[in-house]
Amino acid sequence: MKAFIVKKYGKKEKLHLTDWAVPSVNENDVLVQVHSAGVNLLDSLIRNGDFKLFLPYKPSFVNGHDVAGIVTKIGSKVSKFKVGDEVYSRPSDYRVGTFAEYISIDENDVALKPKNLSMEEAGSIPLVGLTAWQALVEIGKIQKGQKVFIQAGSGGVGTFAIQLAKHLGAFVATTTSAKNIELVKSLGADLIIDYKTEDFETKLKDYDLVLHSNRDSKILEKSLRILKSGGQLVSLVGPPTPEFATTIGLPWYLKLVTKLISLGVKKKAKKLNSNFIFLFMRAEGRQLSEITKLIEAGIIKPVIDKVFSFEQTNEALSYVETGRSRGKVVIKIK
Repeated sequence: MKAFIVKKYGKKEKLHLTDWAVPSVNENDVLVQVHSAGVNLLDSLIRNGDFKLFLPYKPSFVNGHDVAGIVTKIGSKVSKFKVGDEVYSRPSDYRVGTFAEYISIDENDVALKPKNLSMEEAGSIPLVGLTAWQALVEIGKIQKGQKVFIQAGSGGVGTFAIQLAKHLGAFVATTTSAKNIELVKSLGADLIIDYKTEDFETKLKDYDLVLHSNRDSKILEKSLRILKSGGQLVSLVGPPTPEFATTIGLPWYLKLVTKLISLGVKKKAKKLNSNFIFLFMRAEGRQLSEITKLIEAGIIKPVIDKVFSFEQTNEALSYVETGRSRGKVVIKIK
């Protein structure tokens, strides 16, 4: 099969299109013929080597974390899926590799594709959908009437998270640029802040949860200050925490590293009587099935900016890296 691989780590490195072995199918796996693959900033960070301390992939390996496609083969113990099923997934760490014609995935990380979505639309959902779900439902336990601040509302996670937070009954504030104000308003945002001309700290206070996705340390501090006492900041960009290190089973010395790099922000949060939580989303087929129900009910709609061809995978990654995409970028493989 054809696949785009990381030959060596580096920001200037391109992914290489090459012939690659079709992955083997273990007893609990389904082999999926990939029709589309969502593109995420995580793909670039993995290629750059930014996560190799925590996720030590050994080059060469296939990149890509989002997939929609058709089951072509199942393992001997698979009970949830059959050959011919249309499915989508965010494969678990160490099993990634959706920038390819086939991928083998544990059945517990897979869900049936929403019937009302195309393959390209479905391929845009898993990573951002699960990220938003784990932040707002699992960690945040958002209730009706609570206030949620979602940064970068017109991005991949933002466009999904606004819709989910509104469905949960929250009042939603978000940041975006002037040209995307109508988009985030159409998704349900109640209070929209133009980040280029306005300071969100002067407009927001007593928020229950901040979904934080900006690497600027000043933005992180401001985000903590707008929380109410007992509020939660769920960060997608870090710094990673010892709790995260424990969850993914890192050795003691890496737990120590995360303790040191998150010490400052945890102290600031404690002083404000709030919580800082680092979320590195995980694969989870059951949660994806819950998301499928919301999509099929018309409650959440995918937002897609551009669809690239398989051959244009590197261009798709470069476009995502600009940080200017409205919603998701997808590669059409079949």
